[in-house]
Amino acid sequence: MSSRHVPSTPPLLITLGDPCGIGPEIVAGAWLRGELPDAVVVGDPGVVRRGLRALGREAPLALLESPADLTACPPGCLPVLLGGEDAALAELPWGRVDGRAGAAAARWITQAVRLVQAGEGRAVVTAPIHKEALSAAGVPFPGHTEMLQWLATGADGQLPPVRMMLANPELKVVLVTIHVSLRRALELLDFDAVLSTLRIAHQAAARWGQPAPRIAVAGLNPHAGEGGLFGDEELRFIGPAIEAARAEGIDAQGPFPPDTVFMRARRGAFDLVVAMTHDHGLIPVKYLGVEDGVNVTLGLPFVRTSPDHGTAFDIAGQGIADPASLVTAARMARLLSGAGAG
Repeated sequence: MSSRHVPSTPPLLITLGDPCGIGPEIVAGAWLRGELPDAVVVGDPGVVRRGLRALGREAPLALLESPADLTACPPGCLPVLLGGEDAALAELPWGRVDGRAGAAAARWITQAVRLVQAGEGRAVVTAPIHKEALSAAGVPFPGHTEMLQWLATGADGQLPPVRMMLANPELKVVLVTIHVSLRRALELLDFDAVLSTLRIAHQAAARWGQPAPRIAVAGLNPHAGEGGLFGDEELRFIGPAIEAARAEGIDAQGPFPPDTVFMRARRGAFDLVVAMTHDHGLIPVKYLGVEDGVNVTLGLPFVRTSPDHGTAFDIAGQGIADPASLVTAARMARLLSGAGAG
């Protein structure tokens, strides 16, 4: 069980995710393993207790008024930040889409972001949410990335350019497009989108110690278009965007055939791969296993990470969900926010 920890920096803020999914139990499991000594849970106390019970465990909660109160958290108490409690959430059925769960998940994300923007947290680590539950709650965002981007809107009203990166010890992949249909993704791809992604990936890499990353760009079409025989996007804008990035001092290479470039990166030829669409880039990462995978939102003015898996409704509440990816996400958040675990 986690022992008392007095942080020298603001704590990590861990959102519970969808109350009907595995978020509550993996957060509880990670804390019980002693992996979150510098973290405060943002969520409903009743949902946290339910997560503990799913694991067959009990633990006292320390209900905090602010993240800074972690310094006074008694040993052996799981710290939970107060705000917007709803007793009904702990009674929702496991593994079901419910608008009340989606609304709560969105509320906790908003709370955590506002706190980290105010300097009361050093990073946000988000447990999985369910996109259908968000929609059922009337939340106008298809996922974390889009919601976080909106919450980070600047004083000038401009949305920050953000990108999703999934990473594990063997592979890091940054996406140009994310949660849209494949048809819509093709419409969104252009010179500016690719060049912006290369800039964001290059700048972000310095945060984990690679100030000059070797970036491979995966083509969109089979064989990267084969000189225009199987599609001309590589010739029209992907290749030119790579050349423009290189002119800015970015070590971007390609476009390479997407069916082989990930293997080359995994073997050490590149530090990052930029992929054009969601499944193009994420299938290779997730095939290697979600246990060590981390989702990082690049381009935000604060650090946000999450596990490389979803709500797992099929096993929610059974106490068998593995918190390993959440633990890895917390470690990545510490790394990117420039702070160790202690």
